[in-house]
Amino acid sequence: MTASKAPGRLRAGLRAVPRILREDLWTVARDPLPRTRWLGRLPHGHVVLFAVLMAWLSMAQFQEPARPGTPQDPVPLIGLVVLEALAVQLALTRPIPAWWLSTAMLLVTALSVDYRLASYVLYPWNYGQIALHTVVLFLLALRVRPRIAAEALILTLLVGLVTSALATRPHANGLGEASVSFATAVVVGAALRGRRVARTRLVEQEELTAEERARRTLLEERNRIARELHDVVAHHMSVISIQAQVAPHLVENPSEELKENLAGIRHNAVEALAELRRVLGVLRSEDALADGARHAPQPTLDRLDELVGSVRGTGIEVLIEVTGERRPLPPGVELSAFRIVQEALSNVMRHAPGAGARVELGYQRRGLTVRIINTPPDRPAPPSPGAGHGLLGMRERAAMLGGELTTGPRPDGGYEVTAVLPAHDPAPPAAATQTAATETAEDPV
Repeated sequence: MTASKAPGRLRAGLRAVPRILREDLWTVARDPLPRTRWLGRLPHGHVVLFAVLMAWLSMAQFQEPARPGTPQDPVPLIGLVVLEALAVQLALTRPIPAWWLSTAMLLVTALSVDYRLASYVLYPWNYGQIALHTVVLFLLALRVRPRIAAEALILTLLVGLVTSALATRPHANGLGEASVSFATAVVVGAALRGRRVARTRLVEQEELTAEERARRTLLEERNRIARELHDVVAHHMSVISIQAQVAPHLVENPSEELKENLAGIRHNAVEALAELRRVLGVLRSEDALADGARHAPQPTLDRLDELVGSVRGTGIEVLIEVTGERRPLPPGVELSAFRIVQEALSNVMRHAPGAGARVELGYQRRGLTVRIINTPPDRPAPPSPGAGHGLLGMRERAAMLGGELTTGPRPDGGYEVTAVLPAHDPAPPAAATQTAATETAEDPV
């Protein structure tokens, strides 16, 4: 069964050859040779100069003593050689049309000089023609797929075989030298093209990987912020539920309406707490943290001295400076401020070995300013194995509170991180406030 199918497959493959060649080689598409990184367009100029020199060499070889009794007719030959040299220059922008032109000139020139070349001159092509067509094939292989370059090489060699078979007189066989030169040009050009394509794909993949890593880190940081804020919100909801349950016992003879309202408040608080716990179950990974760490209270600025003490234990000198009247802030602000200081000091330990650091807390009426400054490192930092997206997490925390985060190097070679965190939610737009007031007036419930 397999043997009977083989001739049919062979016939189908042979019938597909014209279609494949037409799709691959029958085009005038523009594909300019790109500039090199270091040399710019200098190689393009060298190609043009090489084409001029090889055209001169080819014409000089045609002017060698002809066979006795043959007329000298160099004018058509000059035109053919010039066209072949122009094919090299055309290959800089349109490699496939340039190959067609160069191959046609090889065929026409060989048939034109057959009757007048001496027997010791290379045929069907001399050294100048071989050099010119070698450059054309090389420039072609640099821009097209290896299969197309191989097809062009095979067709070129077939033209050489046909031309040699049509020769009317004996000549020195130059097809062997031409075959080696043409094949070498195609192999080297295809290898360089493959290297360039692989490098381009590697750069694209690295960019995609960096974008994916940044996106994944952003999502992980947002999940972490959501988990921490859940603990803060859950604490307040629990307090509301307990107070709503205790409030009726603190009032003598509470009315039924008061009891119903307080019961509604407690019921809504309990439902909200249950929903928060359900969300927490989705956000938290059971194997990410130990049970003690998962259920530990979220840190606030009251634990800043403990954090700084642990950093000092690594040998880094850290100073704390507090301005303004220190007071309790909303839990979200306290938590975000602590995490920003923690991440900034971690960056100092990783990226600025031997540097000192200063943590400044500025309490204002409307919020808190956190500034972490480190001095220049005294030695190069070792390569960091992490993704390096700590600044992204700090920026997310500041934006979540409606604050701002600025980072950057200092003139002395150090680094500074400054976060401005408002103590209250940003004021809503005036139009929204007016609409809300209208709705409240119309529906006092």
